[in-house]
Amino acid sequence: MISTEDLIGNGTSHDPAVGLRAVAALRRLTDQLEDLQVASARQQGWSWSAIAGAIGVSKQAVHKKHAARLSIDAPGRP
Repeated sequence: MISTEDLIGNGTSHDPAVGLRAVAALRRLTDQLEDLQVASARQQGWSWSAIAGAIGVSKQAVHKKHAARLSIDAPGRP
């Protein structure tokens, strides 16, 4: 896995191919981190509204993105 420092350095590269690969890697990392934290918040009883407010999106957006995955990971969870 590429280090944070390398991602930052690559992200500011003058070579667009290098910079754009860094952007894609950061997006994947951000998505993984969001998945992890949304799952943790739901397990701790956070509402979809509270999660949405914390990450700056609508309740509908966060629910649409995560609800199906979380219901598969934890059957029976409302």
